Amino acid sequence: MKTITILSWNVNGLRAVLNKGFMKFLKEENPHILGIQETKLQGDQLPEEVHYPEPYRTSWNFAERKGYSGTGIFYRIPPVHIKTSGFGSEILEQEGRIIQMDYPDFTLFNIYFPNGQMSEERLRYKLTFYDEILNYFNGLKEKGKNLIIMGDVNTAHKPIDLKNPDANKDRSGFLPVERAWIDKLIDCGYTDTFRLFNQEGEQYTWWTYRFRAREKNIGWRIDYFFVNNSFAPQVRASTILSHIYGSDHCPIGLKINI
Repeated sequence: MKTITILSWNVNGLRAVLNKGFMKFLKEENPHILGIQETKLQGDQLPEEVHYPEPYRTSWNFAERKGYSGTGIFYRIPPVHIKTSGFGSEILEQEGRIIQMDYPDFTLFNIYFPNGQMSEERLRYKLTFYDEILNYFNGLKEKGKNLIIMGDVNTAHKPIDLKNPDANKDRSGFLPVERAWIDKLIDCGYTDTFRLFNQEGEQYTWWTYRFRAREKNIGWRIDYFFVNNSFAPQVRASTILSHIYGSDHCPIGLKINI
């Protein structure tokens, strides 16, 4: 049996976080797989140090809009297949939000879920994305696939998952309709891995840059690892790396046995 370490991090701009010690972080943490979200660049803008960062290989999904969205994966365990399109829904093809990596024992998703705060239109887009991707997950699970879903979900699930739930109950990211989707995800047979190990409050993954929020730990837990329930016994740890700086998010980690 082998233990695999997977990390996920919304870097809020890859070029920015490279100037804040990203490559040192990657070397020191040495995960088998690191998924990043909100890369905010195009293929011709990839910095040289992430082209061939030994011992890792990389895969990217870029948004058409410059300086926006995008996902990437660093991996030192080669997958059987990597997928960045062909998810069966037009809305899932947009904005470079999904990378799927198929391994013999599991299928891994690195996803930057939409933010709904900008407008009612973007909130509708977010909710449609939620429903379409859950349909896609369920189709794979029904075929017997084990799923690991990581990334910035852009919603805090329960009042324990943000510092000021009452003050944010009408704000996208903690709306009842958004939280209900996470309930639906769990009801469909998926596990929030962090809550397998930690039931404490004040455990956050995102802090606004304003009001010295991170210093005061006024945050939200909006970054997750979900797995299908039958795969949950393989999970050995699910953690928040709140000591890592460089973005308004911190990385999260998962250890699994295969």
